[in-house]
Amino acid sequence: MNDDLAALAARIDHTNELLLRMLAEVAKTPSTHAIFVDAGYLYAAAGRLVAGTEDRRAFDLDAEGLIEALIDRARTIFADSRLLRVYWYDGARRRIHTAEQQSIAELPDVKVRLGNLNANNQQKGVDSLIRSDLESLARHRAISDAALLGGDEDLVSAVEAAQGYGARVHLWGIEAPEGRNQAEPLLWEVDSQRTLDLDFFKPYVSRRTSAAYESVAARPTREDVRFVGAQIAAKWLAARGRESLVELLPGHPYLPGSVDQDLLVEAEGLLQYSLRGQADLRRALRDGFWEHLQAQY
Repeated sequence: MNDDLAALAARIDHTNELLLRMLAEVAKTPSTHAIFVDAGYLYAAAGRLVAGTEDRRAFDLDAEGLIEALIDRARTIFADSRLLRVYWYDGARRRIHTAEQQSIAELPDVKVRLGNLNANNQQKGVDSLIRSDLESLARHRAISDAALLGGDEDLVSAVEAAQGYGARVHLWGIEAPEGRNQAEPLLWEVDSQRTLDLDFFKPYVSRRTSAAYESVAARPTREDVRFVGAQIAAKWLAARGRESLVELLPGHPYLPGSVDQDLLVEAEGLLQYSLRGQADLRRALRDGFWEHLQAQY
């Protein structure tokens, strides 16, 4: 009998040891978040807020700069978490990427998912794509937190599906000039709510006018843009000092939204060429900026 009790005690000790190891591994596993963007809601609400219209043809949206700003905002909110990726949901005829959607799809850490676009330019199937991705990622414990930028009541089922597997869903909205632009049932269902205001979107949305730079200069090469990025980095470092550099380095390869926007505006002025929607040139600009800063550290 004593031998049986001793064996039982040994098995219990072994089981407890395994549990402690498992808990230790879980504790070391970083939290992960993802950003889910309903582009239809984004264009309509941001266009209305900044340009006074929901018609995409009437304004330009710097999607790359805005995505960087969203990533930067998420990094602040989910301070102890790493980004899985940004999911960008939009509609397209026969689900064939437009040039703009292709440019967005080429960005790092961004996954473009397309629903259909009907004859009335209405998105079809986007909500079901969001639900499928949210549910799948939550079920496989790929994310612990989801930032959802959208407003449609049909997203309630997506929120419920993700929450059913233990993920927390945080609804991000866009300031509405009048009333609300998000469904109340969606607001009730999520774990938290945040509103991005006019100042957040102003740098990335502008009414369409005659191109300011197109007639002035030909398209610069990637090396030209990389060199300009390094030039601007040298000025930035001289003005801000090494303390600011030390604060910036941990975010590599991402730049804070304000720094990234200042970099873009100054580069366009030096090049006399618009880099909006030019994903390859925007990357070359950032590469030049980072390469100079890292060489000085």
